[in-house]
Amino acid sequence: MTTSTHDRSSRTAAHSHIKGLGLSSDGRATPSAGGFVGQAAAREGEVTELTPEEAENPLGGYGRTISHLLITLKSAKGTKKLRLDPSIYEAIQKERVRLGDVIYVEANTGAVKRVGRSDAYATEFDLEAEEYVPIPKGDVHKKKEIVQDVTLHDLDVANARPQGGQDIMSMMGQLMKPKKTEITEKLRLEINKVVNRYIDQGIADLVPGVLFIDEVHMLDLEAFTFLNRALESPLSPLVILASNRGNTHIRGGSNLPPSAHGIPTDLLARLLIIPTHPYGPAEIKSIITTRVTTEKLDISAAAKDKVSSLGEKISLRYALQLLAPASVLAEVNGRENKQIQVDDVDECQDLFLDARRSAQALGETNGYIS
Repeated sequence: MTTSTHDRSSRTAAHSHIKGLGLSSDGRATPSAGGFVGQAAAREGEVTELTPEEAENPLGGYGRTISHLLITLKSAKGTKKLRLDPSIYEAIQKERVRLGDVIYVEANTGAVKRVGRSDAYATEFDLEAEEYVPIPKGDVHKKKEIVQDVTLHDLDVANARPQGGQDIMSMMGQLMKPKKTEITEKLRLEINKVVNRYIDQGIADLVPGVLFIDEVHMLDLEAFTFLNRALESPLSPLVILASNRGNTHIRGGSNLPPSAHGIPTDLLARLLIIPTHPYGPAEIKSIITTRVTTEKLDISAAAKDKVSSLGEKISLRYALQLLAPASVLAEVNGRENKQIQVDDVDECQDLFLDARRSAQALGETNGYIS
């Protein structure tokens, strides 16, 4: 969501958290990432003067406080002397700014960023870990593009938990353990109203994202209800669901009949279903060859054909998992160059059961194992 004003353009996005199995309803599980891109008025130049002006402490006592900061910035087109707030002096100290450094100061927020050391001081030392930059071109006062990565989770917390005041009760509350704050539906609706107003006024463009939910059949009925409602919003992203289940019960809806892929029928009717097909013999062999090359294993052609046939008859995952123990057996049996042979694969197949043989063994011993 790109918004712009007379001095700044930024990206804003509205989102919702799915409340379901394995997801926290307070937004603490998987924070989503967003970007902040815009233009802000800034002063940039080489620091030629840095003088903090002191004044008497208004609270009394013998100490003195910083009343303001005088700083002179130099660029290719001239110099400019600035009178800054004392809070910016703290930011300058944090950045360890000294004379000869190139910095920029945002006009709106007062944020200070040290770009580097002016290249005029490049010959000051023979060896040092300093980054030298040329003196800024143009005027000291300029429009500078600011790119900052933020998380939407931070925006949620900032809106759901405003900053406290400066009184003693607020300060004591900040020292205590902060309580978990719920991101309410009312807060989401208010944000959506602001975003929709920006779109209607033409100062915002909607940039939808992509939400991928794997193992979607693990969501419960409440999560599907919330997801179905969220998809009706004009701010909803492109949603991709993945599942490997057939007809199964929906979690939290055991009294309902089984549904295809574990997804409710009303939501399933709104989806475009992409069919998938089992791998063929050539594809399975190609995947196994890639896995062998990646793990730097040595395997004979006959053993590779054996593993490929297991991947076709049983499962590709089971066949791939046999490669590591087969390599260990080849080393134990003293194979030349630790090359995996057919005997190693057969021995691993006897040692490690697949899901089908394991279920069959349990069925045969059902009367003997309690």
